[in-house]
Amino acid sequence: MLDIAGELDRWARQGRDFAVATVVAVGGSAPRGPGAALAVDGHGTAVGSVSGGCVEAAVYDLCVQALQDGEPVRERFGYSDEDAFAVGLTCGGVVDVLVTPVRVDAPDRAVVEAALAAAAGGGAAALARVVAGPVGRLGRALLVRPDGSYEGGLGGLPGLDRAAAAEARALLDAGRTGEFHVAQTGERCGAGGPDGLTVFVESSVPPPRMIVFGAVDFAAALVRTGKFLGYHVTVCDARPVFATRERFPEADEVVVDWPHRYLRGTGTDGRTVLCVLTHDAKFDVPLLETALRLPVAYVGAMGSRRTHEDRDRRLRETGLSERELARLRSPIGLDLGARTPEETALSIAAEIVAARGGGTGVPLTGAHTPIHHDPDERGTGVVLPHAAKGNSRQSFAS
Repeated sequence: MLDIAGELDRWARQGRDFAVATVVAVGGSAPRGPGAALAVDGHGTAVGSVSGGCVEAAVYDLCVQALQDGEPVRERFGYSDEDAFAVGLTCGGVVDVLVTPVRVDAPDRAVVEAALAAAAGGGAAALARVVAGPVGRLGRALLVRPDGSYEGGLGGLPGLDRAAAAEARALLDAGRTGEFHVAQTGERCGAGGPDGLTVFVESSVPPPRMIVFGAVDFAAALVRTGKFLGYHVTVCDARPVFATRERFPEADEVVVDWPHRYLRGTGTDGRTVLCVLTHDAKFDVPLLETALRLPVAYVGAMGSRRTHEDRDRRLRETGLSERELARLRSPIGLDLGARTPEETALSIAAEIVAARGGGTGVPLTGAHTPIHHDPDERGTGVVLPHAAKGNSRQSFAS
């Protein structure tokens, strides 16, 4: 739901009734991951997508029905030889979809509105909803904020909401979307217990950072690519004549400072990517010495193989360990045969996406690697067991 928060926040502020279908579990080669959503308002207007097209019509109808009867429902869509092109996923995957009506008179309307407002405004918040459990609990919602405070409720004992808020906050701190299982008393439990609940959490966090060091032509192209991928992009260079807003109008920030000094003083986290394009030892070595000791997602450095060998020798002299040096991606980017700044930026972006998503970077043609990597293999989502594949549509008891 939060992936289309901007439009839904506008609908909510206009007082519209709407229903939201959210992917809450996937298996196999599903086209979109947990958290993907499609919403339909009372006029039949639709926004978003849960499958890239193959089951949109069926999900649309479920939203319309939920708006009419006010009841949430969970449905499974998967591959079926009989009706693959009717309502099935022809890619062979399985998706579970939770359809929740958000009518003006809905008991959780205020909670959903607050979550949408936070996400649309770029704030951090987690929306936890019951996706499986006792009758009457399906769709119940809890909004959890970064400080651990929460509003709403899952309809159980007080300990349930406290426990759910703690679990959701942990996912929010990691910027993850996922699920957990909890007993009505608030204790952790395994999936499928008769009195347990499965809670799905969507996290909304500010965009991850991309910091580009070196105000060069390649940096200008990488800024544009980084913005396209959804990063908050900063350009940093010690030379004021090159690090200007005129040269990098699309950057969120342009900083004039020594790269290593700026990196030591700025905020980074486990989603941050650092791209070092200066290929000048007096900038690179102190910068990379700092960067490779930070818990960031990606560190890449531009330069020829000879430059890399010299840089590697200098970095070893600073005392970096083999494990720290192994984190450096240098020469930066994938081998695409890139020549121009734009092609080089694409090469770097491709390596960042592969590193973030667990991809191999090899061509899909003729390969035996999965097209869509299971989110749980990289700790960013929930996956339906492969044994759950079956009929195209399957209702879940709620």
